[in-house]
Amino acid sequence: MIDATSEPTARTRIRLDIAYDGTNFNGWSRQPHQRTVQGVLERALHTLFRKHGAVPTLTVAGRTDAGVHAIGQVAHLDLTAEQVDALIRQLKARNAADDANAAVALGRRLTGILGAADSDVAVVGASLAEPGFDARFSALWRRYEYRVADASAVRNPLTRTTTLQYPSVLDLEAMDDAAGTLLGLHDFAAFCKPREGATTIRTLQHFAWRRDAGGVLVADLRADAFCRSMVRALVGACVAVGEGKLAFGDLALLRDVGARSGAFKVMPAKGLTLMEVGYPHGAELAARAELTRARREL
Repeated sequence: MIDATSEPTARTRIRLDIAYDGTNFNGWSRQPHQRTVQGVLERALHTLFRKHGAVPTLTVAGRTDAGVHAIGQVAHLDLTAEQVDALIRQLKARNAADDANAAVALGRRLTGILGAADSDVAVVGASLAEPGFDARFSALWRRYEYRVADASAVRNPLTRTTTLQYPSVLDLEAMDDAAGTLLGLHDFAAFCKPREGATTIRTLQHFAWRRDAGGVLVADLRADAFCRSMVRALVGACVAVGEGKLAFGDLALLRDVGARSGAFKVMPAKGLTLMEVGYPHGAELAARAELTRARREL
């Protein structure tokens, strides 16, 4: 059980594992007058903590765009001793186990507020964060999947919000070969939506294509981080190769130009899902966070 008797400035860091259907969200980040994942979760936190000091805010592993889904999103928040005490009291009042801690209490209370049965966002895990853990800066990698049902795939209306329907037959082998040419540490400015002051240098650790049992093309991408629209641009470039509009070696050439072009289309958000975020363990968490905060260079 969390010791909530420490000095008032002490904080207890909680890791949240989060899943959501991005269809009806305007992305992760809170925005005025827009429904966002962060906004919905922080309103639930406000319901919990409005009588117990400043309402905690969320730090996320990766800010997804409007329409993007997640089954493996990670965020953290910091609770005061007063907030920890309030959570434990609430849980015990509901006849929960005596060894319940702040993370267990928070996960259960958020699930209740969000509506477990039909919510399009869910807290699927809540745990006490290891020392040095930072959801954003401690991450080693993020893994995404993008799903494309081309003209040869079996049509499945149950996946219409998570899979892009594409009217042409695409060449899987050509797309997979082209994806492999982009691996490594590079400046991916050609595949990123520019953001002032932000670097576009990334390490693309894995990028491969396969067909699932229904014939849907699935791209699997993993990188230390992705800049805005990078995954959807990389997928769009491969789709252009699969359709014969770009050649095998064109993607590396486009990347090395370092500027966006009209040679391919950025794919819609609906086919993209954040699958998993990877972290080191123990003392490596803080060291990783310090390293990540340093600006990337080639």
